[in-house]
Amino acid sequence: MKLSLKIIMIISLFSITGTGCSGIEPTRPFVSAEGKLPACPSSPNCVSTQAEDPDKRMEPLPFKGDLEQSRQQILAIVNSLKRSKVTDNQKNSTHVEFRSAVFRFVDDVDFFFDESAGMIHFRSAARSGYLDFGVNRKRMQLISDRYLN
Repeated sequence: MKLSLKIIMIISLFSITGTGCSGIEPTRPFVSAEGKLPACPSSPNCVSTQAEDPDKRMEPLPFKGDLEQSRQQILAIVNSLKRSKVTDNQKNSTHVEFRSAVFRFVDDVDFFFDESAGMIHFRSAARSGYLDFGVNRKRMQLISDRYLN
């Protein structure tokens, strides 16, 4: 009986604290005029194609066709994923919010379409908290795999 009461209290605590855990919305523009994505924080809940830390780095994606064709392919993939919301969509950049199913935590994903290099750079990071249990990397690997195949 005591164990089940503790479990109920823990779940209640997470429910209460989780309702407002979407964090602070990032400032715009999400990509600098020079095509730089925001740096990853020191916490392990971020991956980026522009990260210097090998634990946070992923490879950028090559254009498939021109900028518009590549952008449309990324948008189609993003829109096919659960709990995704495109909040800013420009010619060379796109910002997407992904929400977790249970606590509604927000992960911010930025894409930069570098036309001169023919590459798609991205950054995916938890808006709040410290750990993400590899969710951002897994999501970006899924998007990368779908885009490349």
